[in-house]
Amino acid sequence: MQVVQQEIEVQKKHLINPKVVVTILLCSLYFIMYLDRVNISLSAKDMMKEFGFHATEIGIAFSAFSYPYLIGQLTGGWMVKQWGARLSLFICGCIVGLSTIYTGFISGLLTLFIARLLLGCGEGPTFSAATAAMRNWYPTHRFGFIQGITHSASRLGGAVAPPLVAFFILLDGWRAAFYVCGALSLLWAVLWYVFYRDDPHKHPGMTAEDLKGLAPPSHVTKQSKIPFNALAKRMLPVTMVDFCYGWMLWVFISWLPLFFQNVHGLNLKNSALLAGLTMAAGVVGDTLGGMISDRILVKTGRKRLARNLFIAVAFCMGGSFLLGTLFTSDITTISILLCLSFFSMELICGTIWAVPMDISRNYAGVAGGMMNFGFGLAGIISPIVFGVVVDITGSWVVPFSISVSICGVGAILTWFMHPERPFDSEHEAVAA
Repeated sequence: MQVVQQEIEVQKKHLINPKVVVTILLCSLYFIMYLDRVNISLSAKDMMKEFGFHATEIGIAFSAFSYPYLIGQLTGGWMVKQWGARLSLFICGCIVGLSTIYTGFISGLLTLFIARLLLGCGEGPTFSAATAAMRNWYPTHRFGFIQGITHSASRLGGAVAPPLVAFFILLDGWRAAFYVCGALSLLWAVLWYVFYRDDPHKHPGMTAEDLKGLAPPSHVTKQSKIPFNALAKRMLPVTMVDFCYGWMLWVFISWLPLFFQNVHGLNLKNSALLAGLTMAAGVVGDTLGGMISDRILVKTGRKRLARNLFIAVAFCMGGSFLLGTLFTSDITTISILLCLSFFSMELICGTIWAVPMDISRNYAGVAGGMMNFGFGLAGIISPIVFGVVVDITGSWVVPFSISVSICGVGAILTWFMHPERPFDSEHEAVAA
């Protein structure tokens, strides 16, 4: 029997490592999600011209995504608990794909608003479900890495979107980009469902060596009650920090192409290039952020140093570089400062997503959803406030200044996070 088992293990080693495939699939998911999310920002000017939208109206359309996205943060953990990450992410991928394709058929503000709502419904539960998927497939000291590398893929999607969408706009109009991006989402959903397993111990390609360091399967079942109130209390400071991070991210994702076009008079190609370069800086920031945070954790064993202080420093850097753009009109200098600002902000991403995984073993998906609720709320408020302020003042200085202030608030709020205290559901539920 032992000989047979050894032969099976040897055969498995000749196959592609399932962890590598899962990592690629998760990176592809984040890449496609952001490709679908930000392609509208470069199409915005053509939409405004075709349908006669004002900045406030396009800001409302931008924010439509965030209403169901906000709700999805709380439903994603429940979906995983009921159906598992495999089926949950398959459903999300299908909804995202179909809603993106539908965006290519819009006829005005109402249909655009509906398309963005549907996209938010698909993307809302995605990241909390993906966090639950990661929690079972990676050891604790790799949390920052996997969150960083997947979110760097999302920023790569943001970097690819401007030149890609610009290519399709010049080739066949802005609608074609949405058809292509939607088809990619549907293809990903099929591949994910075919390969992924909720329990890595049950994946036929996993060896005993691959399973070393992984946590045993969670004891949480469909019948288990989620200690929602106690967990929400623990996650509230993290949610507030994520709101501040989300505010800044939505500024970059939603308004950067229009900033280059309307403020500095760049054409479509040049604005797409600079927006893409800024997003590319985020790719580097995401990857390094998670890796550096994990490295600090391994070296010191102090989660508050690896998570809290690291995030606070990144906030200060991001706000400082953005503030610098207000004191120059040179487009080269502004582009460099925006790249440095976005790089700094993206150092936060993988690190803050590791926090709910640090806090909760059994409810990582729910905790991640609670945290990302702040991001979704920022997605509702930030685009509208930004658009209204631009329309009222005719200037981009005021909304940029507000964003700098929010970075300072985010840095202060990191003090109240406690990733070093594992969530004990029974103890804290009773205490609550």
